[in-house]
Amino acid sequence: MSKYIIQGAKDDFEVVIGLEVHAQVISNSKLFSGASTEFGAEPNSQVSLVDAAMPGMLPTINAECVRQAVRTGLAIGAEINKYSVFDRKNYFYADLPQGYQISQFKHPIVGEGTVVLDMGDNKTKDVGVERIHLEQDAGKSMHDQHPQYTYVDLNRSGVALMEIVSKPDMTSPEEAGAYLTKLRTILRYIGTCDGNMEQGSMRADVNVSVRRAGEPLGTRCEIKNVNSIRFVRQAVEVEARRQVDIIEAGGKIDQETRLFDPVKGETRSMRSKEEAHDYRYFPDPDLLPLEFDDAFVEAARASLPELPDEKKARLVKALGLNDYTASVLVAEKETAVYFENILEALTSKTGKDAAALAVKASNWVTGDLFGALNKAGKTIEDSPVSAEQGAELLALIEDGTISGRIAKDVFEIMFETGKGAGVIVEEKGLKQVSDTGEIEKIIDAVIAANPEQLAQYRAGRDKLIGFFVGQVMKETGGKANPGMVNQLLKPKLDG
Repeated sequence: MSKYIIQGAKDDFEVVIGLEVHAQVISNSKLFSGASTEFGAEPNSQVSLVDAAMPGMLPTINAECVRQAVRTGLAIGAEINKYSVFDRKNYFYADLPQGYQISQFKHPIVGEGTVVLDMGDNKTKDVGVERIHLEQDAGKSMHDQHPQYTYVDLNRSGVALMEIVSKPDMTSPEEAGAYLTKLRTILRYIGTCDGNMEQGSMRADVNVSVRRAGEPLGTRCEIKNVNSIRFVRQAVEVEARRQVDIIEAGGKIDQETRLFDPVKGETRSMRSKEEAHDYRYFPDPDLLPLEFDDAFVEAARASLPELPDEKKARLVKALGLNDYTASVLVAEKETAVYFENILEALTSKTGKDAAALAVKASNWVTGDLFGALNKAGKTIEDSPVSAEQGAELLALIEDGTISGRIAKDVFEIMFETGKGAGVIVEEKGLKQVSDTGEIEKIIDAVIAANPEQLAQYRAGRDKLIGFFVGQVMKETGGKANPGMVNQLLKPKLDG
């Protein structure tokens, strides 16, 4: 892996990065109340008395949120702590009704694990995860609803979050982006977080420090609530450059919390960085320690699907796909599902082995389908062409009904209309011409019409065979079987 160079630095500096990812747990209700977690509801319409911190209201743990955290830990090979403790983390914001957040400090539910990054060219990098703990989210302060007042929406208050804390193992913006991408993929595969960063259900606090090569770790700054993978990469670049400029000017870095402004391309100071003692952690007196047994862990393990790295390895080994194509197909759960559905349907339609069809199916998905979806601004979930329809189109190529060239035209119509390939081929009369007698007649006519090119071919200009093939295909509207054209044409040209 190439070393990351901090642009403009006079000396050889290294950047050290750690990420604290807040991932909203997929569950119907909040961590300590029965209020709904559905996104997009009217402000303050999903707030229980517990969420609003009314006097005398006691939290009750949501077992599904616990299960989801355990499943996440298992998916990254982490240590599962069968004994964990909920603590009160004390701080005061207008959108934090209790005046504290229920979180976990010394005894998190998940211990150390590993996320394996895909860095391209068959290269990987292991990034350690320090811990995963459960905590409740705060509400949301809205400063743009009134010229003089701040409004508060408590719908998010009490929603379950997993805070996934990495070790400072990343050394470039690319690695930070790859880590967040891979983590998001894993969470979406196992269904513990939807990963919708634009909706705030996954966001990252980015810890950045710099040091001259060989020196101890520098002072870190935390960039809060970065809500896209692209912005994470940009924030690292901007913050690393800011810190280097300060150090090279003889200054020192203050440990603080900062915000990233993607419009101005800068980070701005929010406040000095709090330490654990500033939050005055202590065990929440309303919640007993959380304890579960091996059976609970094993049931959670049994519920896990095939994980992206396992799926990628299977696609390469069992189906003969190359590493890059397999990586593209497994990067999003929906893409992997689409590919496997199309391959299953194609195998059923043709009676051929999946391994014999996998490369053709994968090339069509990552080429024709992805190209059309990108042009239309659609995701694979919104594709007008289903996996079953895609398999029907590929089966028509496979059995010689249509040529690959005609298939591209058919696909365009399928994408625009949602019609099946077979219907379009019948309606448009696009079946491939494989009748040798008919093709021979067209070849004879083309040769007779182009005596000059025939003479040049026979004089040694072998490449002119392409001209004659093109003319035959033109006469048949592209419907002649190309293999048959070549087979019948050459003997006649050689005469």
